[in-house]
Amino acid sequence: MESGSGEASAADDYESLISTTDAELLKRAWRNEKAAPEILKFELNLVQRSRQQIQLMEEMVDDFNKNGVDPLTVSLYQMDLDRTMFLLRSYLRTRLQKIEKYVFHINKTSELWNRLSKQEQKFANRCDGDLKHHLEQSVLSKLPDQYQSHVRQSAASEDDDMVPEPQLDTYVVCRSKRHLGAFQLDDGGEEPVNIEADDLYALPYKSIKPLVESGQIDLV
Repeated sequence: MESGSGEASAADDYESLISTTDAELLKRAWRNEKAAPEILKFELNLVQRSRQQIQLMEEMVDDFNKNGVDPLTVSLYQMDLDRTMFLLRSYLRTRLQKIEKYVFHINKTSELWNRLSKQEQKFANRCDGDLKHHLEQSVLSKLPDQYQSHVRQSAASEDDDMVPEPQLDTYVVCRSKRHLGAFQLDDGGEEPVNIEADDLYALPYKSIKPLVESGQIDLV
C-alpha cells in the first residue's frame, strides 16, 4: 500500500507540473533565443523549474519501470522527458554559441553582460581570455606594434572595429498572441504596421525588440 501511495503521490506531483505553462514557456524562450540576433535575458526561474521537472520525470520513469507499469504509459512519460531535455539543452547551447561569437562585445556592454547567468559570465570570461591568448600567440605577436590590438584594426582606429556585433536590423519572423494595433517600426516615416493576433510578420528585429523583451511578441 505504501508503494502504491507513494507512486500515486509522485504521479500527482508530475501531473501538477505538466499542467502548468512551463513547457510552453520553455519552448517560447528557446524559439526566441534561436531567432534573435542578440543574446536575450537568461530565463533563470524557468530554467530552474524545468530542471526540477526533468528530475521529477526521470524519477517517475524509473519508478514505472521498476513497478511494471504499462510500457505505453512509460513511453509517453519518456517522450515528455526527452522533449523537455532537448529544449533545455538547445536553449542553453544556443546561448553559449552566441557568447562565443560575440564575447568581446558582450564583455564590454553592461546591458548584455547583465543578461547572462552567473555560470555564463564565468564562461564568457574564460572565452575572452582564451581567445585573446590565441590571437596574441598565433597572429598579433607577429605584427607591428600598431596592429597588435585584438579589438582594433590599428592604433589609428577610433572604434573597436574588430569586435563582431549582432546585426540588430536583421529581419525576423514573429507573431503576437493578441491584437496590438498600429505599431510604428521606426522614425523613418514609414506607415505603421497593424499587428493582429496569430498573424506572421517579417520585421526588423531592432524595431520589435521592446515587444520581444516584454513578451508581447514571440519570434518564430
